[in-house]
Amino acid sequence: MKTAVVLLPGLNRDRDMIAALTTITGQAPATVWQTETSLPDVDLVVVPGGFSFGDYLRAGAIAARSPVMRAVAEAAARGVPVLGVCNGFQILCEAGLLPGALMRNAALRFVCREVKLEVVNAGTRFTKAYSQGQVIRCPVAHHDGNYFADDETLKRMNDGGQIVFRYAEGTNPNGAIHDIAGIVNEAGNVLGMMPHPENLIEPEHGGTDGRGIFESALNISSSLAA
Repeated sequence: MKTAVVLLPGLNRDRDMIAALTTITGQAPATVWQTETSLPDVDLVVVPGGFSFGDYLRAGAIAARSPVMRAVAEAAARGVPVLGVCNGFQILCEAGLLPGALMRNAALRFVCREVKLEVVNAGTRFTKAYSQGQVIRCPVAHHDGNYFADDETLKRMNDGGQIVFRYAEGTNPNGAIHDIAGIVNEAGNVLGMMPHPENLIEPEHGGTDGRGIFESALNISSSLAA
């Protein structure tokens, strides 16, 4: 399976994502710099985490206007799966590929710890490896992960099954409304999430709970139990 990782100034989780995709697929992903205006023919595009352009203005706001993000939007419109993690989630929201916004954490502090996620919708192309209501572990590391959307948008998302992950068992680290940790677009092929599944994909990480997201998107059967 072929994958691609978008590279932007200030990202610092691109190497982790590249390592995870290489481990899962057996081949290194293509890397696409911010000034590129097209993407290679791949089965999954990932926008990784970090602090693109120093998170000036708003987290992800400048990156969302990079030439490469127009190419990502075109790929998403064609049905290519797109995953945005942490800063990648913020960028996808700023680019209009996902609804809502990510605000400063409620406690106004950077958080870096493990949380628990409930799989709210196991029927998406990113969650088929999980069961409905399953609780998985996943690390977070962010300063602006407080997800917000207006009531009308939230209702539409709930009705359409767009809320995919919620922070579970009181582990919400940022004050996100309705404990929302990850969402998909209406078409179901763009997932944004604040936690970092790429950091929990093999036993050496202490678990494989995050691996199912990548294997679901790429339709790969895993030999490792989450």
